[in-house]
Amino acid sequence: MGVSPGHEVSLTPAYFDARYAAAADPWNLATSWYERHKYDVTLASLPNERYALAYEPACSIGVLTRGLAARCDRLLAVDCAADAVAAAARAVADLPHVHVARAVLPEDLPEERFDLIVLSEFLYYLSLRDLELLVDRVIDALLPGGHLVCVHRRDGSGPWEGAEVHQVVLSRSRLPVVVRHEEAGFLLHVLEAPTRATPWRGPRPRPGG
Repeated sequence: MGVSPGHEVSLTPAYFDARYAAAADPWNLATSWYERHKYDVTLASLPNERYALAYEPACSIGVLTRGLAARCDRLLAVDCAADAVAAAARAVADLPHVHVARAVLPEDLPEERFDLIVLSEFLYYLSLRDLELLVDRVIDALLPGGHLVCVHRRDGSGPWEGAEVHQVVLSRSRLPVVVRHEEAGFLLHVLEAPTRATPWRGPRPRPGG
C-alpha cells in the first residue's frame, strides 16, 4: 500500500479534546440515524450471544458501549478524550460490570486478553505505523476463538478511507473473516482468532513493511 501524507501522523488526543470541548457529542452518536443503524448491525453481527470480557477502544460518549454491555459479562471501554470518558462513564453508571477509562492508543493497550474486541470508527485517525502496531497488539490480546469487530465509514471521515484501514486489518491480522457486511455508508468485518487446535497462519509482516 502506498503511504499518503494522511497516513504518516496519527491525530493527537488534543484534537479530540478540542472536538469535545466544542460539542458534547461532536459526531452526533446519540441522535444520528446512521449511527443507530450501524450500531444495530454491529450488535447483530456478533457471532456469540455472550462474551466473557470485551474491549471497546475509542468508546466516545458510550452509546455503543451500552449495547455491548448487554452482551458481555465484563466490558472495558476507553477513549483518549477526557470529556468523552466522563460522558461514557455517566452513560453506563448503572452498569457495574462496565469499566470506563482514559487511554491513548496504541501506547495504552491493556494487558488483559479478551474474547471480543470492537474497533469502531477510529482506525482512520491513526498513522499507518500506529495502525499496524495496534492491529498486532489487539490480535495478540484475542483469546482463542475470540472475535475482532472492525466497522468504519466509507466517506473518508479521517485522514484516510474506511476501506483502506479494513484492508490493513485484514492483511495484517491474517485471521479468517466470519462476518462481512457492506453498505454505501460503512463496512463491517468480524474476524475470528484461531482455537488452540488451529495453527496460526504465519508471522505477520513488520510494521511499515
